[in-house]
Amino acid sequence: MGSGKSALGRQLAGLMNTAFLDLDEMFEERYHISIFDFFEKYDEDKFRLIEKELLFETAGLTNTVISTGGGTACFYDNMKFIRENGVSVYLRMTSGELAMRLKNVRKKRPLLKDLPPEGLEAWISSQLLSREVYYNQATHVFYPLQQDIRELVLKLT
Repeated sequence: MGSGKSALGRQLAGLMNTAFLDLDEMFEERYHISIFDFFEKYDEDKFRLIEKELLFETAGLTNTVISTGGGTACFYDNMKFIRENGVSVYLRMTSGELAMRLKNVRKKRPLLKDLPPEGLEAWISSQLLSREVYYNQATHVFYPLQQDIRELVLKLT
């Protein structure tokens, strides 16, 4: 969350002259509800199940950059599916870098909405600790604050 997956995904797709699909946008368009409102009305477990279904629908896509949510790879057998059906990129950032980017948008993120500002970085550190086992299975690791996206394009082409 906050690493720039959607923005970098769009940029990467443009540089590679391929299609772009944002899984979160796909969810919101299909179900006519924002992810934030969905979390308010239902719960994360229900969201993760639908998210998995949407991810698995992408199996037949080719020449497409797909941006997933930060938790997508960490639930069910999603990371296995991602590895078997494409090339994956982990946008690695520190908890401090992510906290700086997320500090002003907490209210718009369902997992952060009730978190006090002083607890943000600790929460992110905890999330990274539990999720990196999945993230580190990615085909490539990219440091968006330290590398130029053209370096990633060269790796992927």
